[in-house]
Amino acid sequence: MKLLNIGCGYITHPEWINLDIAPTNPIVQSFDFRRGLPAQSETADTCYSSHVLEHARLEEAKFLIQDCFRVLKSRGIIRLVVPDLETIVREYLNCLDQVKEGDRTSEADYDWIVLELLDQIARDRQGGEMAQYLNQPQLLNEDFVASRMGFELSNCRAASQKTMLEKLKSKRPVWFLQKIRHTISEILVYLVAGRSAQLAFREGLFRNSGEIHRWMYDRYSLSRLLTQAGFINIQICRADESSIPNFNTYELDTWQGKVRKPDSLFIEAIKP
Repeated sequence: MKLLNIGCGYITHPEWINLDIAPTNPIVQSFDFRRGLPAQSETADTCYSSHVLEHARLEEAKFLIQDCFRVLKSRGIIRLVVPDLETIVREYLNCLDQVKEGDRTSEADYDWIVLELLDQIARDRQGGEMAQYLNQPQLLNEDFVASRMGFELSNCRAASQKTMLEKLKSKRPVWFLQKIRHTISEILVYLVAGRSAQLAFREGLFRNSGEIHRWMYDRYSLSRLLTQAGFINIQICRADESSIPNFNTYELDTWQGKVRKPDSLFIEAIKP
């Protein structure tokens, strides 16, 4: 079977064609989905993408879904995973009600869910307010945050504990070249337009780095995009539930029986 793992990050499997704009290991192919998937029409059995669509502009997300439709065979399956806007908002309202009723123990949960809703949309620096929150010596609501983040909590903490030398060693040569170009560009902007323009330029570079969320989806909006692209039999799934043969054995959405990203919406559809 031809299985495409689109925007895989570090979650890969050797039986899949793993694609990412910034490959992290040799089994990942470099690609930018905005230029189209590297597959001929009607040649793929499955297209899978986790936590990618929210980083794209709405029109780019539509293009990716339409391109998945192009490359899939008849009866091919698309599986998309995104942060679930509906459950985030419902949790926010629940926490808001609790703190308004005087439940001070829920205040930390409220602070976190506000970050979960807004920080990755609004942030202007790496990690944003969320990283600062997670780097506290002691999390008062660690169980709540873990229930929302899953494995990402330990990953974020491990990343923050890396030394600057370790972080630099993990960078590819192209990163250093890009960093030099950006630094020179910042200096030129400062010389021509001043400090405020330099800061605006720096923020613009960051907001185009791929870290921020450009859109959010719920079960209705994502189902509608799939329908508009031509998909049928749209189903909301659990992390461990799929029409893809042997999906759980690949451990893309689960690992050792646990959900990788519990705050997610899991959805599948079929190409007619």
